[in-house]
Amino acid sequence: MVEISAQAVKALREATTLPMMACKKALVEAQGDQDKAIEILSREVDKIRIKRSDNVTAEGRIFTYSKDDGSEVVLVEIQTESAPVATGKDIENFGHLLAQQLLDGPGAENAQALLSQQSPDGSGKLLNDLFDEIVNKIREKIVVTKIARIPGPVGVYVHHDGKTGVFFQAECENPNEPVLKDIAMHIAALQPTVINPEELDPEKVQAERDKLTEEARSTGKPENIIEKIVDGRMKNFFVEEGVLTMQPFAKDDTKTVSQALAEKGVKPICFERWSI
Repeated sequence: MVEISAQAVKALREATTLPMMACKKALVEAQGDQDKAIEILSREVDKIRIKRSDNVTAEGRIFTYSKDDGSEVVLVEIQTESAPVATGKDIENFGHLLAQQLLDGPGAENAQALLSQQSPDGSGKLLNDLFDEIVNKIREKIVVTKIARIPGPVGVYVHHDGKTGVFFQAECENPNEPVLKDIAMHIAALQPTVINPEELDPEKVQAERDKLTEEARSTGKPENIIEKIVDGRMKNFFVEEGVLTMQPFAKDDTKTVSQALAEKGVKPICFERWSI
């Protein structure tokens, strides 16, 4: 058996950033040849993925990147097994590269298509090659779960822990209108389900209106007063059901989200809230 020196193991570790014992094992198998050892280590990633394929990825991080003129934004979600990996430099750097390529590159229909593209870091490597290196180094299950590229005007927000991300697309003259991000932050905090009341189940809405009408009639008030009472109470119902435009605006609860948008001439189109 070829004698493997500590210096050889150290040199391989510095070249690959992989664990010391993995480097030593590869050198033993390669009979001390560093190039062959690197090839052996590069093949380990498939074994790691198979071994950990059933593991739960309950941690992770969401990344965003925006064009300066507000014409487009992207979001990328990476899930990991552990929190330290999710918040580590490897995932942070890789997430930023994915987001940068998704925004500045030709686009991608899904995560796999994005990973097949060249990294924007000038290394000449594919993003998937960098991904394999990270999995091989960290040795836990890591998944690029979701990507999105959204044309503006759009507000985007990622919470400080990286686990909640929101985009809010709208119609307005200024693609960098500050209220767009304010509404994205509102959505992150208050978790609405739809934009307008019309998007709720009409049967459920009608059932609630009928119930409130019956309750109001039992007071003996005139029909015109009953209608106003019901309309007022239906606003509370819409808030409880998570209608965005009916919710008190998180930044200034003296007005609704609808009023805050109207003041800036903004018409909401859609939103999406990601949460790890």
